[in-house]
Amino acid sequence: MRLLWAFARPYSKVLVSALLLSLLVSAMALATPLVTQWVLETVAVGGSLRDPVLVLIALLILGAVVSWFQWVMLGKLAEDVVYDARRAMITRYLGARVFDLGRRGPGQLVTRVTSDTLLLNEAASNSIVGLVNRSIMVLGSLALMATLDLVLLGTTLASVLLVGLVFVVLMPQISRVEERSQASLGDLGEELTGTMRAIKTVKSSTAEARSFAELMRHVGESRRWSLKSVRIQAAAWTIGMAGVNAAVIAVLALGAYRVSTGEMTVSVLVAFLLYVWGLAGPVLELTEDLTALQSGLAAAARIGQIQELPVESELSDVSIVPATQPVEEDAQRRQDLPAPGAGSEPPAGWDGPALEFQGVTAGYGADLDPAVIDLDLAIPPRGHIALVGTSGAGKTTVLSLMQRFLEPSAGTLRLFGTPYAELSHAEVRGALAYVEQETPLVPGTLRENLLFSNPAASDQAVAEVLERLRLAEKVSSLPEGLDTRLTETNLSGGQRQRVALARALLAAPRILLLDEATAQIDGITEAAVHRTIRDHATRASVITVAHRLSTVIDADRILVMHAGRIIAAGTHAELLRHNALYQDLVGSLGLGPGSGAPRL
Repeated sequence: MRLLWAFARPYSKVLVSALLLSLLVSAMALATPLVTQWVLETVAVGGSLRDPVLVLIALLILGAVVSWFQWVMLGKLAEDVVYDARRAMITRYLGARVFDLGRRGPGQLVTRVTSDTLLLNEAASNSIVGLVNRSIMVLGSLALMATLDLVLLGTTLASVLLVGLVFVVLMPQISRVEERSQASLGDLGEELTGTMRAIKTVKSSTAEARSFAELMRHVGESRRWSLKSVRIQAAAWTIGMAGVNAAVIAVLALGAYRVSTGEMTVSVLVAFLLYVWGLAGPVLELTEDLTALQSGLAAAARIGQIQELPVESELSDVSIVPATQPVEEDAQRRQDLPAPGAGSEPPAGWDGPALEFQGVTAGYGADLDPAVIDLDLAIPPRGHIALVGTSGAGKTTVLSLMQRFLEPSAGTLRLFGTPYAELSHAEVRGALAYVEQETPLVPGTLRENLLFSNPAASDQAVAEVLERLRLAEKVSSLPEGLDTRLTETNLSGGQRQRVALARALLAAPRILLLDEATAQIDGITEAAVHRTIRDHATRASVITVAHRLSTVIDADRILVMHAGRIIAAGTHAELLRHNALYQDLVGSLGLGPGSGAPRL
C-alpha cells in the first residue's frame, strides 16, 4: 500500500479534484430519486410538472458534463502513474549492479515494466477514487433511505452487510491469486525470451515440440491462476448482485404491504426502490474496484522487489519514487551526468600504471570461493597485455573488477593512481572500452551502434575505423548504409564482433578491454584487426582475455592465471620455455608440447 501510494501521491491534487467531481456526480444521482418522488407527488395533486422535469433534465446534462471531465482527468492520471512506474524501474535496471541484475531473468524484468504497471495504474487511479466515491454513494443512499422509511432501511442493511462480509473474505484471496498469475506470466516471458534467442539451436536440434510443450506449460500455469481469479471475482459479483436483488424483493414485498396498510405512500415506496436499485451499481462497482485494488497490490509487491536491486553509485541510486514532472526531470538528469570519458584522463605528468590492483580478492557470493585471491597487477599506460588460463582461472573476473561490474571484498584498485573508491562508476568507465565475447548489438541502426559509446565521433573517424576493420564494403552493401537497422540476420558473427570493436575504438579509450574479440573472425580479417589493436596499443593500454594462440603471440606481456592468482608473466617465448602450465595451454592447440591439456 505504501508503494501504491508513493505513485499516487505526486498526483494527490488531481485525485482530490477527480474525487470531488465524482462526488458531484454521485450527489446528482442521489438527488434523482427525490426528484422522482417530487414528480409523483405533483401528479397525485394535479400540479405542474414543469419544475421537476426541468430539474431532472438539468441533473442529466450536468452529470454528463462532469462525468466527461472526471474520465479525462482519471485517464491522464492513470497514464502518468504508468509512466512514473516504468521510468522508475528502467532507471533502477540501468543503475543496478550487473551481476545482481543478471540473477533475475530478462523475461521477469520485462513483465514488471509491461503488464505489472498496467495493473498498478488501475489501482492507483480509478480504484482509489472509485472506492471512496462508491462507499460514499452507498452510505449516502442508506442515509437518504433512513429519511424515507426506517423499517425498509433495516431490510436493506441486512443485504448490504452480507455483501460486505463476502468482500472481506474474498478480496485477500484475489490478491494472492493475482500475484501467482503475474509470476507465471513472468516465467512465460523468461522461457519465451530464452527460446527465441536460441531459436537456431531449437530448430537444429529438432526440439520444436519440446520447446512448445515447455512454453505451453507456462501458458497453462498462467491460465490456471487467472481462471482461479476469475472464479473468485465471479463469486463476489454474483453474491453482490444476489444481495441487491434480494434487497429489492424484500423491500418491494414489505413496502407493498406497508402501502396497503397506509403506513407509507406509493411515492415514498417508489423513491425507496429507486435507491435500492441504485445501490446495485455502487455495490458491483465496489466489487470491481476492490478486485482491481487487489490486483494492483499484487503488482505493487512485484514492482517493489525492484527496489531490492542494489545500485552501483550515487549517480544511479534512484529509488522507485515517481517524479511529478518526469520529462523535465529526466532531461535535467541527463544534463547532470558526466560526459563520456569525463574524469578518465591521467593527471598531468603521470608516468605510473594506468590501472593497478593491490591485494585484490573478489567473488560472486559470501557462500562461494573467491574468484580472484590477493591479486597484485599493474597495467602500463601503453602496450598489449594478455590474460590466459584454464576455465575458471579468474580472467573474466579481472575484467569485471576493472569495470566495477564487481566490487572487491578486499584490496584496492587504482585508476591513474586514484583509488576506485574516490571515483564514480562513470569516471572509471570513461577511461575504458569493453568488447564482449558475445558482442551483442544494441537496438537501432548500424550508425547508432558504432556511436553508442561516443556519440560525438566524427564521420571521418567512423569511415577510418570501418576501413581498418574491413567493414566498409559490408556497409556499402547494406540497403541504407550506416542507417540500416541491425537484426540477427544482416550481420554475421564476425561482423558483429568487428562492429563492437569499432564502437570501442571510436570511444578512444585509455584502456581497451577485449574478451576474445576475434573468436569468430577469419584469418585475413584477423590480421587487419590485430594491426588495429597493435596500433591502439602504442598510445593506450589493451588488455585481452585470450583463447587463441594468435592473440597470445601478439601480446607484449602475457599473464598466466590459475585458481584466481597470477602464477607467471612474460612473453610468449619466455613462458613457453619456463612455465609448464603455459606449455600445456599451448599444447592443447596442437602446436606444442603437452597436447591434450585444456584450451586457453
